[in-house]
This record gives sequence, structure tokens and C-alpha cells, in this order.
Amino acid sequence: MEQRIGKYENSIASLKLTDRTLYENTLILGETGSGKTHLSNKIRDFVIQSGVPTIYFDFSNPEPDKIEDRFKSSEHFHYLRFDESEAFEKALDEAIAQRKDIYMAVNPDFFATKKEIKSQLSKVIQKEELLQNYYYFMQVIVQPEGFFTKFEDFFFYILDIVNRKKFGLTFVSQPYETFENTKIKLLFSFLYLGHCSSAYYYNTALLRSLPPHNFLHQERLNYKTLLFSPIQTDVVCIDTEENPRPVC
Repeated sequence: MEQRIGKYENSIASLKLTDRTLYENTLILGETGSGKTHLSNKIRDFVIQSGVPTIYFDFSNPEPDKIEDRFKSSEHFHYLRFDESEAFEKALDEAIAQRKDIYMAVNPDFFATKKEIKSQLSKVIQKEELLQNYYYFMQVIVQPEGFFTKFEDFFFYILDIVNRKKFGLTFVSQPYETFENTKIKLLFSFLYLGHCSSAYYYNTALLRSLPPHNFLHQERLNYKTLLFSPIQTDVVCIDTEENPRPVC
């Protein structure tokens, strides 16, 4: 299955999601207003249309009326708010059994900050029924510096999830220095980097000038080779309702 989601700047080809998207990991970074959630919803729609249920962990812990309408525009929206109660566990198990597309509001304060302690939240994220049947989304768009201090080692936390999952993961965040870690970059096959005005980020001149829904896109090409996989880089323009066939 393939689905067009945009256009390359330096190619006549369309930017398409393919079956590879379902099994490999995507990283979306950008400041407020860059179009991160619009892009992540495009990927979510593709995964759903491919017959794979999704779970979307939103660590801004929003009420339903604060969630963007694009996520709520179909029957594929089952809202849950995480808490450490038996009622929540029961509601989650029922949603998983029915293969619901879950949108989970989460307060990251539920994470434990000690490696030897596994929080109830981590147990939910690493629930075997989710790891084997669901495509994951994790969204951190509010105060990312506070979120990443919840982990002794964020790389090993995500690596453990990635190694145990059947399907892929899309991580959505504001730009943050955690993602300058080379080991973390290697966990992702697809990168979308939107508008960024922070002076210490790579290629700042280009990133500062990117308008909404335009991203510096990198993809590790899926070649059979004993060498490191080559990386393809280009600017991409994401389709929107207002501009369904954009020109970069």
C-alpha cells in the first residue's frame, strides 16, 4: 500500500508513505506551528487504513476538547486518560481487545525517575498486547526539557520498546538536544525536521526559513548492503486541505 502525503522540492516524485512506514520508526521535530501534528496525523491515517490499530500517547495530558479536530474526525478516536486505577486498566484492556485506535492523554509525572523502578505508566507502554499489535505514536510538544528529565537514559528506554515492537513508532517533539545523540538518531529511519530558530541546531539558516508544513526530510534508504545505508535528504512540502498539491 502507498499513500501520497506531499511533494519533494528537488524531484518530480511525490512523497509517499509505504509499507516500510508500518515497521520502521519516524521522528518528527519542529517548533510550534511547524505542522508536526498535521504530519503525524497523516501517518496515523495511513497506518489505520493499512489495518493496523494505533495508540497515540499525548504527554501534554489534554482534555478531549483540547485535542485537534483532525484526530477526532472519524470513528478512529478512542480517548483514554492514564491513571493508576483498576478502572483505567479495565478500560484499556477492553479497548485493546476491540482493536480501538486509542488516543491516551498522559501526565509524564507518572514516570519513575529511577532505572530500577518500573512505573505503572511504563508497564502500560510496554504492555505485550500493545507491543505485538499496535503502531505507537508519542507526542511531546509542551516543555520537552521537563519530559526528558523523567528518564535516567532515554535512549535505552526507547531502544527497549523498539526492540520488542512488531510495528513502528512515530515520535513527535519540539527540537531538543536529546535528539543530537547519535545513538538515538540511529533508531529512526525517517526524519522530518520543521521550522527551528534555535541557534545551536544544525543547518539553522535553512530551518529558520521553513514555512509551516515544510520539512527537511531524511530517509535511510532500504538497500541490501554491508555498508552503512545511504541517507537521502530533501525538503518536502506536506499536503493540506488548503493546499492539497503544494509546490515547494
